[in-house]
Amino acid sequence: MDNDSTFMPDLTLAYGLFLVAWGVAVSVLSDSNSITSYFPAFLGIPIAASGWMAKSKPEKRKLWMHIAVTFGLFCALGGTRFFMVMGDGIDYASGSMLMLLLTGSTYTGLCVRSFIEARKARVGEASSS
Repeated sequence: MDNDSTFMPDLTLAYGLFLVAWGVAVSVLSDSNSITSYFPAFLGIPIAASGWMAKSKPEKRKLWMHIAVTFGLFCALGGTRFFMVMGDGIDYASGSMLMLLLTGSTYTGLCVRSFIEARKARVGEASSS
């Protein structure tokens, strides 16, 4: 991925919006009175905002993408609670935890891969100069 690519900021914005939609949908569909059912949405808001800012301010992309991957890691870590409740069966809450574990891990992995590629590109540019 070249330095001018908007793939990761676009993915970040989409992932954040997905989390917000998931959190709201699960809360409404399950008739949940618990604020914790909105947990995916609470994580999705800063991820989406970081994606938006990374697209809007390319000179600060590195900062905003590092903020986004931090929240992506929080998604993955929050999803590990699935292993504590999986014996109770799959319901809205455990389904949300599993979704956070899988998507948060995947998103974090993609971000790390992108960071490594960006670092290699910078080192390559510096050595060719």
